Amino acid sequence: MKHSAFWKKVIIVIMLFSMCVSYVSAQSSFPEGSTSGRTNMDPNMTPVTIPLVDLQLRQPETGKEVAFSLQVLLLLTVLSLAPSILILVTCFLRLSIVLDFIKRALSLQQVPPTVVLNGIAFFMTLYIMWPTFNQVYKNSFKPLADGQIGVETAYAEAEAPLRIFMFKQMSNDTSYISMFMSMAKLPKPNNLADVPTYVLIPAYILHELTVAFKIGIMLYIPFIIIDMVVASILMSMGMIMLPPVQISMPFKLMLFVLVDGWGLLTQQLFNSVIP
Repeated sequence: MKHSAFWKKVIIVIMLFSMCVSYVSAQSSFPEGSTSGRTNMDPNMTPVTIPLVDLQLRQPETGKEVAFSLQVLLLLTVLSLAPSILILVTCFLRLSIVLDFIKRALSLQQVPPTVVLNGIAFFMTLYIMWPTFNQVYKNSFKPLADGQIGVETAYAEAEAPLRIFMFKQMSNDTSYISMFMSMAKLPKPNNLADVPTYVLIPAYILHELTVAFKIGIMLYIPFIIIDMVVASILMSMGMIMLPPVQISMPFKLMLFVLVDGWGLLTQQLFNSVIP
């Protein structure tokens, strides 16, 4: 009985579906006076032409072709790593870490967003590094684009201003350079020319991290004092369950705004890079 009732329902549903389809088909004809449709394209229309892209692979015939292929591969690799390289060999690392420190010291979670802080650090890096980038453009990129120098000469000309900038930042503290030179079992350098680039870059990165953390600690101290004062006042009043950060954050923001914190921070960061 159950199976017969089920099949009756199925038959009724199929009949209703067939009736709906026949009704829609009857109503779907074009009204009188309408233009009949067609699928043929107008022969007078110009078809869209798509260019053919053809790549050919062949064996190199000379050593110069092999060297050129390796140079292209190396250039593509450097271009893929260019953002990371520019971040690590400029002052962006120091600026971004210090700005993140000041955000945490103010007990701010979402404001300002990390994207905004990175944007501030990026444009401040452009402002500070503009003379160095200008030398790279004039001595390396422009002559290479005009065909006056080769790739190797352009690389050397682009490397020199960045090496000078990194070495100036470490002029007062060359301990990291000495550490990496000793780890590589190289003789003690007498000047910048004796320091290889693969030694100078990691030494500069560690130096920037150290300087950024030192600045961050100095920024933390006044705000920690405010937190301690607020926490002690709340404990003396018996408000143990009230979070001290919730009360101290407005006072820290007022102090930061009253002393023009963003202006002082920007000026001191600039002076720390270019005294």
